[in-house]
Amino acid sequence: MHIRAAEGHDGAHMSEEKSPRRRRSTAKLLLALLVLASAGVAFWLGMVPQGFNPLPRLSLSKPGQWFVDLRLAALRNQPDQCAALLNDPELSAKQIDDKPFENGCGWQNAMRLSSAGGASLPVGALTCEMAAGLAMWIAHDIQPLAQEMFGAKVTRVLHMGGYACRNIIGSKVLKGFRSQHATANAIDISGFRLSNGRTVRLARGWKRDDVESRFLRAAHRSACRYFRIALSPDFNSAHYDHFHFDRGPFVRCK
Repeated sequence: MHIRAAEGHDGAHMSEEKSPRRRRSTAKLLLALLVLASAGVAFWLGMVPQGFNPLPRLSLSKPGQWFVDLRLAALRNQPDQCAALLNDPELSAKQIDDKPFENGCGWQNAMRLSSAGGASLPVGALTCEMAAGLAMWIAHDIQPLAQEMFGAKVTRVLHMGGYACRNIIGSKVLKGFRSQHATANAIDISGFRLSNGRTVRLARGWKRDDVESRFLRAAHRSACRYFRIALSPDFNSAHYDHFHFDRGPFVRCK
């Protein structure tokens, strides 16, 4: 009986020793997960300084690059990197002064576009990462699609505006929140003009069962690689005549 009691006492002592070790291991694991999550958020929001960012700089002229979304996000707070993009043949733009934010509206690190991806695209103010995303989308996806389906290149991208100090439109849940348009971080694309004189518009082409509809739907699918929000006429009636693209914090491709 005495021996069994001693053995029971030793087992309880060992269990007490393991318990703090487990707690320390759990705490270390949670801390590691928190650090990883914080790093992920920092990359997602473009908050990692270039000197600490292991991802290579983005090249607008090179198709098929990895981690395009995070490399676009890295441009958000890097005016020097954006200035370097102005030398890329896929983008014709001019950096503009920041517009101080007031009542949720304004912009920073933005450009005035003339063309992107070989197509005319005049936009008064668009963030650097949006401009870069547009240039890559048009150059590496839209132009090849147009050549394949129409035997012509896109000479002009038609749009319904970039910057606009307004709330989100077409959503009952988010109608009280500022749109990404309010920070020049969004654009609405309504169609494409081709070198053969043809104009493809979403308002009339999206629901048709022909080459224009196939082109527009392929264009939308490809845009989801460059823009975090890529909404088509299938999303809701407010988008019946345009694509909405933005690079805000959320993701939706529909």
